[in-house]
Amino acid sequence: MGDYLWPHLRELPYFRALLRAVESRLMQEVTLPTPVLDIGSGDGHFASVAFRHRLDVGIDPALKPTYEAKRRKAYRFLVLAEGERLPCASGSFASVVSNSVLEHVDHLEEVLSEIRRVLQPGATFVFTVPNPGYRTQLSIPRFLRKISLNRLAVAYEDWFMRISRTKTLFDEEKWQTLLERVGFKVVRSQKYFSPGALRTLEWGHYFGIPCFLPRWFTGNWILVPARWNLWLTDRFVRSYYDEPYREDGTYTFYVAQRQ
Repeated sequence: MGDYLWPHLRELPYFRALLRAVESRLMQEVTLPTPVLDIGSGDGHFASVAFRHRLDVGIDPALKPTYEAKRRKAYRFLVLAEGERLPCASGSFASVVSNSVLEHVDHLEEVLSEIRRVLQPGATFVFTVPNPGYRTQLSIPRFLRKISLNRLAVAYEDWFMRISRTKTLFDEEKWQTLLERVGFKVVRSQKYFSPGALRTLEWGHYFGIPCFLPRWFTGNWILVPARWNLWLTDRFVRSYYDEPYREDGTYTFYVAQRQ
Protein backbone atom coordinates (compact mmCIF):
# COMPACT_ATOMS: atom_id res chain seq x y z
CA MET A 1 0.00 0.00 0.00
CA GLY A 2 1.42 3.36 -1.03
CA ASP A 3 1.94 6.55 0.92
CA TYR A 4 -1.20 8.69 0.82
CA LEU A 5 0.04 11.44 3.13
CA TRP A 6 2.46 13.22 0.81
CA PRO A 7 0.06 13.57 -2.19
CA HIS A 8 -2.43 15.29 0.13
CA LEU A 9 0.16 17.29 2.09
CA ARG A 10 1.60 18.97 -1.00
CA GLU A 11 -1.81 20.33 -2.01
CA LEU A 12 -3.85 20.84 1.17
CA PRO A 13 -3.50 22.53 4.57
CA TYR A 14 -1.83 19.98 6.83
CA PHE A 15 -4.85 19.23 9.02
CA ARG A 16 -7.05 18.40 6.03
CA ALA A 17 -4.20 16.49 4.40
CA LEU A 18 -3.80 14.27 7.48
CA LEU A 19 -7.48 13.32 7.64
CA ARG A 20 -7.81 12.76 3.90
CA ALA A 21 -4.65 10.62 3.85
CA VAL A 22 -6.01 8.30 6.54
CA GLU A 23 -9.32 8.07 4.66
CA SER A 24 -7.53 7.38 1.38
CA ARG A 25 -5.79 4.44 2.99
CA LEU A 26 -9.09 3.14 4.37
CA MET A 27 -10.59 3.17 0.90
CA GLN A 28 -7.98 0.64 -0.22
CA GLU A 29 -9.62 -1.92 2.07
CA VAL A 30 -12.81 -2.17 0.02
CA THR A 31 -13.65 -3.08 -3.55
CA LEU A 32 -15.92 -0.67 -5.41
CA PRO A 33 -17.53 -2.44 -8.37
CA THR A 34 -18.25 -0.21 -11.35
CA PRO A 35 -20.08 1.91 -12.11
CA VAL A 36 -19.24 3.98 -9.04
CA LEU A 37 -21.04 7.13 -7.85
CA ASP A 38 -19.33 9.63 -5.53
CA ILE A 39 -21.75 11.68 -3.42
CA GLY A 40 -20.11 15.01 -2.60
CA SER A 41 -17.26 14.91 -5.11
CA GLY A 42 -16.10 18.44 -4.24
CA ASP A 43 -12.94 19.57 -6.02
CA GLY A 44 -11.98 16.01 -6.94
CA HIS A 45 -8.71 16.03 -5.03
CA PHE A 46 -9.62 13.17 -2.71
CA ALA A 47 -10.77 10.93 -5.57
CA SER A 48 -7.66 11.74 -7.59
CA VAL A 49 -5.45 10.45 -4.76
CA ALA A 50 -7.55 7.72 -3.15
CA PHE A 51 -8.57 5.76 -6.25
CA ARG A 52 -6.33 4.27 -8.91
CA HIS A 53 -8.92 4.66 -11.65
CA ARG A 54 -11.34 7.44 -12.47
CA LEU A 55 -14.70 7.10 -10.77
CA ASP A 56 -17.68 6.97 -13.10
CA VAL A 57 -19.80 9.82 -11.76
CA GLY A 58 -19.24 12.58 -9.21
CA ILE A 59 -22.16 14.59 -7.86
CA ASP A 60 -21.88 17.85 -5.95
CA PRO A 61 -24.15 20.92 -5.57
CA ALA A 62 -21.30 23.48 -5.71
CA LEU A 63 -20.22 24.89 -9.06
CA LYS A 64 -16.68 26.13 -8.37
CA PRO A 65 -15.36 22.90 -6.79
CA THR A 66 -16.94 20.94 -9.64
CA TYR A 67 -14.89 22.95 -12.13
CA GLU A 68 -11.78 22.04 -10.14
CA ALA A 69 -12.81 18.38 -10.19
CA LYS A 70 -13.18 18.57 -13.96
CA ARG A 71 -9.61 19.87 -14.22
CA ARG A 72 -8.30 17.00 -12.09
CA LYS A 73 -9.97 14.40 -14.37
CA ALA A 74 -10.84 12.14 -11.44
CA TYR A 75 -14.32 11.38 -12.84
CA ARG A 76 -15.72 10.29 -16.18
CA PHE A 77 -18.80 12.48 -15.64
CA LEU A 78 -19.57 15.31 -13.21
CA VAL A 79 -23.08 16.41 -12.29
CA LEU A 80 -24.32 19.45 -10.36
CA ALA A 81 -27.11 18.20 -8.12
CA GLU A 82 -28.38 17.93 -4.55
CA GLY A 83 -28.07 14.59 -2.82
CA GLU A 84 -31.78 14.35 -2.05
CA ARG A 85 -32.64 14.68 -5.76
CA LEU A 86 -30.16 12.55 -7.68
CA PRO A 87 -30.66 12.83 -11.46
CA CYS A 88 -29.96 9.12 -11.99
CA ALA A 89 -32.13 6.18 -12.90
CA SER A 90 -32.94 3.61 -10.23
CA GLY A 91 -30.39 0.81 -9.98
CA SER A 92 -27.78 2.71 -12.02
CA PHE A 93 -24.73 2.02 -9.83
CA ALA A 94 -22.91 -1.01 -8.47
CA SER A 95 -21.35 1.02 -5.62
CA VAL A 96 -21.53 4.45 -4.00
CA VAL A 97 -18.85 6.23 -2.01
CA SER A 98 -19.14 9.37 0.11
CA ASN A 99 -16.17 10.72 2.05
CA SER A 100 -16.76 13.09 4.99
CA VAL A 101 -19.90 14.53 3.39
CA LEU A 102 -23.02 13.16 5.07
CA GLU A 103 -22.38 15.04 8.33
CA HIS A 104 -22.93 18.29 6.41
CA VAL A 105 -26.26 17.58 4.70
CA ASP A 106 -29.59 18.99 5.85
CA HIS A 107 -31.90 16.20 4.71
CA LEU A 108 -29.91 13.12 5.65
CA GLU A 109 -32.62 10.48 5.47
CA GLU A 110 -33.78 11.72 2.06
CA VAL A 111 -30.19 11.58 0.77
CA LEU A 112 -29.74 8.03 2.07
CA SER A 113 -33.01 6.97 0.46
CA GLU A 114 -31.86 8.41 -2.86
CA ILE A 115 -28.54 6.59 -2.57
CA ARG A 116 -30.41 3.33 -2.02
CA ARG A 117 -32.64 4.04 -5.01
CA VAL A 118 -29.76 4.49 -7.46
CA LEU A 119 -27.89 1.41 -6.18
CA GLN A 120 -28.39 -2.07 -7.56
CA PRO A 121 -29.72 -4.73 -5.14
CA GLY A 122 -26.89 -6.02 -2.96
CA ALA A 123 -24.59 -3.16 -3.99
CA THR A 124 -22.03 -1.54 -1.68
CA PHE A 125 -22.26 1.87 -0.01
CA VAL A 126 -19.01 3.10 1.58
CA PHE A 127 -18.83 6.31 3.60
CA THR A 128 -16.89 8.11 6.32
CA VAL A 129 -18.29 10.48 8.95
CA PRO A 130 -17.20 11.99 12.25
CA ASN A 131 -18.75 10.42 15.34
CA PRO A 132 -19.61 12.02 18.73
CA GLY A 133 -15.93 11.98 19.69
CA TYR A 134 -15.40 14.72 17.12
CA ARG A 135 -17.09 17.04 19.63
CA THR A 136 -16.24 15.49 23.00
CA GLN A 137 -12.49 15.14 22.33
CA LEU A 138 -11.77 18.74 21.28
CA SER A 139 -8.88 20.12 23.32
CA ILE A 140 -10.14 23.60 24.21
CA PRO A 141 -13.50 22.50 25.74
CA ARG A 142 -11.72 19.80 27.73
CA PHE A 143 -9.40 22.45 29.18
CA LEU A 144 -12.31 24.80 29.90
CA ARG A 145 -14.17 22.08 31.78
CA LYS A 146 -11.10 21.40 33.92
CA ILE A 147 -11.30 24.99 35.18
CA SER A 148 -15.11 24.76 35.59
CA LEU A 149 -15.99 26.95 32.59
CA ASN A 150 -18.60 24.50 31.38
CA ARG A 151 -20.87 26.96 29.61
CA LEU A 152 -17.93 28.43 27.71
CA ALA A 153 -16.88 24.89 26.76
CA VAL A 154 -20.30 24.18 25.28
CA ALA A 155 -20.27 27.52 23.45
CA TYR A 156 -16.90 26.66 21.89
CA GLU A 157 -18.13 23.22 20.84
CA ASP A 158 -21.20 24.77 19.22
CA TRP A 159 -19.00 27.32 17.44
CA PHE A 160 -16.60 24.65 16.19
CA MET A 161 -19.51 22.63 14.82
CA ARG A 162 -20.66 25.72 12.92
CA ILE A 163 -17.29 26.58 11.40
CA SER A 164 -16.78 22.96 10.34
CA ARG A 165 -20.38 22.86 9.03
CA THR A 166 -21.06 19.72 11.05
CA LYS A 167 -24.77 19.03 11.50
CA THR A 168 -24.92 15.39 12.60
CA LEU A 169 -22.64 13.34 14.87
CA PHE A 170 -24.13 9.86 15.22
CA ASP A 171 -22.70 6.85 16.98
CA GLU A 172 -22.67 3.41 15.35
CA GLU A 173 -26.00 2.37 16.85
CA LYS A 174 -27.75 5.47 15.52
CA TRP A 175 -26.24 5.01 12.05
CA GLN A 176 -27.25 1.35 11.99
CA THR A 177 -30.83 2.24 12.91
CA LEU A 178 -31.03 4.95 10.28
CA LEU A 179 -29.47 2.83 7.54
CA GLU A 180 -31.75 -0.10 8.28
CA ARG A 181 -34.76 2.19 8.14
CA VAL A 182 -33.98 3.24 4.58
CA GLY A 183 -32.97 -0.23 3.38
CA PHE A 184 -29.28 -0.84 4.12
CA LYS A 185 -27.42 -3.37 6.24
CA VAL A 186 -24.16 -2.36 7.92
CA VAL A 187 -21.50 -4.98 7.20
CA ARG A 188 -18.52 -3.14 8.68
CA SER A 189 -17.79 -0.15 10.88
CA GLN A 190 -14.29 0.96 11.83
CA LYS A 191 -13.33 3.86 14.07
CA TYR A 192 -10.23 5.84 13.13
CA PHE A 193 -8.50 9.18 13.78
CA SER A 194 -7.47 9.26 17.43
CA PRO A 195 -8.24 12.10 19.85
CA GLY A 196 -4.66 13.30 19.37
CA ALA A 197 -5.13 13.40 15.60
CA LEU A 198 -8.40 15.28 16.08
CA ARG A 199 -6.68 17.93 18.19
CA THR A 200 -4.10 18.32 15.43
CA LEU A 201 -7.02 18.93 13.09
CA GLU A 202 -8.67 21.30 15.58
CA TRP A 203 -5.59 23.52 15.93
CA GLY A 204 -4.96 23.28 12.22
CA HIS A 205 -8.08 25.36 11.67
CA TYR A 206 -6.11 28.22 13.25
CA PHE A 207 -2.53 27.49 12.24
CA GLY A 208 -3.69 26.83 8.68
CA ILE A 209 -5.14 30.32 8.21
CA PRO A 210 -2.03 31.57 6.31
CA CYS A 211 -2.82 28.99 3.60
CA PHE A 212 -5.75 31.16 2.56
CA LEU A 213 -3.38 33.77 1.14
CA PRO A 214 -1.90 31.61 -1.63
CA ARG A 215 -5.35 30.11 -2.16
CA TRP A 216 -6.85 33.54 -2.81
CA PHE A 217 -4.03 34.77 -5.04
CA THR A 218 -2.94 31.61 -6.88
CA GLY A 219 -5.78 29.12 -6.47
CA ASN A 220 -3.44 26.75 -4.59
CA TRP A 221 -3.35 26.06 -0.86
CA ILE A 222 0.40 25.38 -0.77
CA LEU A 223 2.69 27.95 -2.35
CA VAL A 224 5.81 25.76 -2.47
CA PRO A 225 4.74 22.07 -2.60
CA ALA A 226 8.26 20.71 -2.24
CA ARG A 227 9.57 18.18 0.26
CA TRP A 228 12.25 20.57 1.55
CA ASN A 229 9.49 23.04 2.41
CA LEU A 230 7.13 20.54 3.99
CA TRP A 231 9.47 18.04 5.64
CA LEU A 232 8.88 19.39 9.15
CA THR A 233 5.10 19.35 8.65
CA ASP A 234 5.34 15.81 7.29
CA ARG A 235 7.35 14.72 10.31
CA PHE A 236 4.86 16.33 12.69
CA VAL A 237 1.71 14.67 11.30
CA ARG A 238 3.10 11.35 10.07
CA SER A 239 2.86 9.66 13.47
CA TYR A 240 -0.89 10.25 13.40
CA TYR A 241 -1.07 8.97 9.84
CA ASP A 242 0.80 5.79 10.82
CA GLU A 243 -1.15 5.06 14.01
CA PRO A 244 -3.36 1.93 14.10
CA TYR A 245 -7.14 2.10 14.24
CA ARG A 246 -8.41 2.80 17.75
CA GLU A 247 -11.68 2.25 19.55
CA ASP A 248 -11.61 5.87 20.70
CA GLY A 249 -11.34 7.10 17.10
CA THR A 250 -13.30 10.26 16.40
CA TYR A 251 -14.38 9.27 12.87
CA THR A 252 -16.04 6.09 11.62
CA PHE A 253 -15.70 4.23 8.33
CA TYR A 254 -18.82 2.33 7.23
CA VAL A 255 -19.49 -0.32 4.63
CA ALA A 256 -23.19 -0.98 4.05
CA GLN A 257 -25.10 -3.20 1.64
CA ARG A 258 -28.30 -2.28 -0.15
CA GLN A 259 -31.11 -4.64 0.79
